[in-house]
Amino acid sequence: MLRSLYVDLNSYFASVEQQADPSLRGRPIAVVPMIADTTCAIAASYEAKRFGVKTGTIVADAKIMCPDLVLVEAHHSRYVEYHHRIIDAVEQVIHVKSVNSIDEMVCDLTGSERNREKAVAIAHDVKRSIKEHVGSEMLCSVGIAPNDYLAKTATDMQKPDGLVVIEQEDLPNVLYGMELQDLCGVGRKMYQRLWKHGIYTVEMLCTASKQQLRDVWGGIEGERLYARLRGEDVPHVETHKSTVGHSHVLEPSLRTRSGVIGVTHRLLQKAATRLRQYGLVTAEVTVSIRFVGGERWKCECDITPTHDVIQLTSVMSSMLLQLPNEGIPFKATIALNKVSPADSTPQPLFDNIGPARESLNASIDSINKKYGKNTLYLGPAWNALQSAPMRIAFTHIPDSNSE
Repeated sequence: MLRSLYVDLNSYFASVEQQADPSLRGRPIAVVPMIADTTCAIAASYEAKRFGVKTGTIVADAKIMCPDLVLVEAHHSRYVEYHHRIIDAVEQVIHVKSVNSIDEMVCDLTGSERNREKAVAIAHDVKRSIKEHVGSEMLCSVGIAPNDYLAKTATDMQKPDGLVVIEQEDLPNVLYGMELQDLCGVGRKMYQRLWKHGIYTVEMLCTASKQQLRDVWGGIEGERLYARLRGEDVPHVETHKSTVGHSHVLEPSLRTRSGVIGVTHRLLQKAATRLRQYGLVTAEVTVSIRFVGGERWKCECDITPTHDVIQLTSVMSSMLLQLPNEGIPFKATIALNKVSPADSTPQPLFDNIGPARESLNASIDSINKKYGKNTLYLGPAWNALQSAPMRIAFTHIPDSNSE
């Protein structure tokens, strides 16, 4: 039974840039965080991929692979804007059940939609709607299958502009031509664990017993994968966020002690805003600074659970007093760890964070959302307000107003 239709945009960042700028269409482009040979591509157009340029390729190497390569600085707010336009376009055809990333979404097939011909027609309509409402350069691969996992897998079988249907009777043989690391959930570490357990191919994975996969995954998730590979509709288990953080490679002008301190506080204030948006509090703050040459400095601090920006700023200021004077800072990373729901976390008896401070935090968030980021900010970030711009992670779609 076909239950799931998965939409995966092809070379999303690069396609958005080609859609926004017609002069880039048909040309090999690499989207980069900054125009520099020392950085790496965060996305590549299919024209560039034909030369071997891909995500993570160092720009200097990419230029050798593809002499005509065009570098385009990333526009993350543009990608968020297009993301919402694409969702609206898909909604013209079929309801989007969930958004899994900036360029992936999944839809449920119900009733007559589970018929193969009807499902394929819906997939073509989705492709057509995206092109009509968003742009001709916005290609996507659509996977149709008995469950979300296999539908996502199907999108990787044919790119770009693919359409693959996996039916129950196709399983598991249809998967045998894939590599282990092509499967969702098999990253580098899991790949190594599979090899340690004597599983070297997708065929061996598919024919392994439920207990074998439980042993590999170390628990119930192995059994869930066993069921998904067989077409069973296993409900998605909501995972709890364990950390909220940001990192940023410093601009040359900010590669000083005062510069990295300002950037770190800017990252902290962004993370604190997200923490409040999620309704969470943190009990541990971690800051890590990488210096030119590769040396690292790291500091951790356990705190009373909070999402108060003033309290977090005070903690960070104390931590940064320990930052070495030697070396040229290159990258700053902050993480708010040991997070928990704010409404179910016991508050300390003697706490100076009262209703007035909660109102202050809410006011800061509200004003910045209405009038734009950095309308209100705490002083330690003053020299880095335009630094650490919006960045898109795999599962975090940022708010243009707050980030």
